[in-house]
Amino acid sequence: MAQRARIKIASTDIGKVNQICDSIRDIVGKTGVDMRGPIPLPTKKLKVTTRKCPCGDGKASFDRFEMRIHKRLIDLGMDERALRLVMRVPIPEGLNIEIEMVGG
Repeated sequence: MAQRARIKIASTDIGKVNQICDSIRDIVGKTGVDMRGPIPLPTKKLKVTTRKCPCGDGKASFDRFEMRIHKRLIDLGMDERALRLVMRVPIPEGLNIEIEMVGG
């Protein structure tokens, strides 16, 4: 099995995730490296329910807050030039990117 780079992208803003995926796709198109993805992983939903009234008197009304974490997975063929270009992509604030080497 050939070596490849696995890129994991996670963020609460789906627009930023799609923007990074598009820029990686452009780099792959220029360099001609084989690419799998972006594969959408399950969206993690973090939910918090709080009571509106601080004292406990009155009606029981609640606020429900939800934060969604969107994730994508991209597999790239091992090409040093393509990886250097991917590492130079400007990463927006609040976006988490992980690059690891897989295969052997």
